[in-house]
Amino acid sequence: MDKNHQMWSDLGMDLDKHDLLCAALPGAYGDVFLTQENRPQGMDYFNMVAADIHGIRPAELIQAQKEGRKVIGTFCVFVPDEVIIAANGIVTGLCGGSQFWVPEGEKVLPANTCPLIKASVGARLGRTCPYFRIADMFVGETTCDGKKKAYEILSEDVKMHIMHLPHGKRPQDIAAWDKEILDFVKVMEDFSGNKIDIDKLNQAIHIVNEKRKALQRLYNCRKNSCVPISGRDVLLIMQIAFFDDPERLTAQVNSLCEELEKRIKEDVSIAPKNAPRILITGTPMAVPNWKMHNIVETSGGIVVCEENCTGTRYFTNTVKENNKTMEEAASALTERYFNNIHCACFTPNPERIDDILRLAKEYQVDGILNVNLKFCNLYATENYFVERRLKEEGYKVLSLETDYEDSDAEQLRTRVSAFLEMIEANK
Repeated sequence: MDKNHQMWSDLGMDLDKHDLLCAALPGAYGDVFLTQENRPQGMDYFNMVAADIHGIRPAELIQAQKEGRKVIGTFCVFVPDEVIIAANGIVTGLCGGSQFWVPEGEKVLPANTCPLIKASVGARLGRTCPYFRIADMFVGETTCDGKKKAYEILSEDVKMHIMHLPHGKRPQDIAAWDKEILDFVKVMEDFSGNKIDIDKLNQAIHIVNEKRKALQRLYNCRKNSCVPISGRDVLLIMQIAFFDDPERLTAQVNSLCEELEKRIKEDVSIAPKNAPRILITGTPMAVPNWKMHNIVETSGGIVVCEENCTGTRYFTNTVKENNKTMEEAASALTERYFNNIHCACFTPNPERIDDILRLAKEYQVDGILNVNLKFCNLYATENYFVERRLKEEGYKVLSLETDYEDSDAEQLRTRVSAFLEMIEANK
């Protein structure tokens, strides 16, 4: 038994089922990523992480636990990583982007539940994701009804803390989120046994801000008419950002950006200059959900921006540093995590459409794909306002609904290809 299998066995994972997943992923990864021509050399690090995504990082997390640190699994960009880091904890994202986990989730959830939720629950209950096995505590949030009830199921055998997110942005809602953050500070202190003072929290804010700045730098490289990196590769980096050590990730992204900026100066593009530039908006794309980016970029387009939780919402805006009190720090975190994240769970939510329009202009996009997971009622309902406003502003928009199955891939390719052809015909 190799060291990974021994680790997975010690975690109580279902090795036979997990081996099926491990056998399928390399082929899928190779088809999506390694078939690309002229990839940046800086992607070698991310290739390495992806190749052993259930091995290298889980081993690091287990070693950290042996040293007394707590590993906290999160599901959503509303959970402030800074509080966890300030308590000497480690943040990890949780699996949820593959059809592989959905059947186990459907054993306890209705079939007409969002596939992201079904996959997350299935990854835990099916014992086929090491991150779900390693995490000492899960931190959820009340962004949608499906998640709220799924968290009740997950909390039966893992400690769970829920952050109650107000669904408006009135003064009383802002004050309520301030209190949620301060309550979370107390939860992390009690759970970790480590006191969080203002110096530790300011240091954690700086660490996460540096990661955000690196990702902002990465996205800025995509604004140029010379696109030095594919949307597929950027999506992979964003997915890995939820799992990797933040300071290491920052260094790797900045190193990659040096190469990309050099490419821009030398006019080295990953796509033809006339390729339709596409912005994708909608629901998040958790690893290993690469379907839509792959379809777009193997049909003649290039994805240059993502307005979603695995895109710009993850890193837009930094948190004010050098706060004097815990209350001031909580207010700074609220400003970034609450006031500046425009999820479809909020009502009303015109700010999200404003974000899409701003990004469409900044990234010089030719068309917008509005992509939502099946049974996500929040985003599906908000589509009414999104599509209407974007078309009023003169943008070409294609709305698509999909899940993690490959059965609709050719139908999606046909629709995307027609959309790209329409854009090219009207250039």
